Amino acid sequence: MPYPTNERVPGTRPMTLPRSTEKITTFIADDSLVVQERLVTMLNEVDGIRIVGQAQTVPDAISAIRELKPTVVILDIRMPGGSGIDVLRSIKQHAPATVVIVLTNYPYPAYRKQFLAAGADFFFDKSSEFDQIGQVLEQLKRGTAFDSSP
Repeated sequence: MPYPTNERVPGTRPMTLPRSTEKITTFIADDSLVVQERLVTMLNEVDGIRIVGQAQTVPDAISAIRELKPTVVILDIRMPGGSGIDVLRSIKQHAPATVVIVLTNYPYPAYRKQFLAAGADFFFDKSSEFDQIGQVLEQLKRGTAFDSSP
């Protein structure tokens, strides 16, 4: 269960990105083309967001994220060639300031705990919280979002 991002929740830390005229660069790592297309459509409507890449497999995601160095990564848990946790660990090892938003069809408490402990900043259920991605990015642009870490 995610926390509301428009108010401070005990145990959360504020997420701040440098205020700039630059767009927030965003990378999508999800094996579903339908989900990728839906995210692209939604994010293209958010001013100040630039999608810099997409990947469907873990190796492709890790490689592209290292090369492109996005500000934000939207990450699925289950992908061919490994797991989203592999991508998350690589991101946090090479670019710890990258904001990672996990978006999954498997919103089980054990996954949530594992991903947040590994450094994910947000954890959302695709079936009921998909639209929160745009809201989080809007708040990150304003420097007012809070992560959902315990």
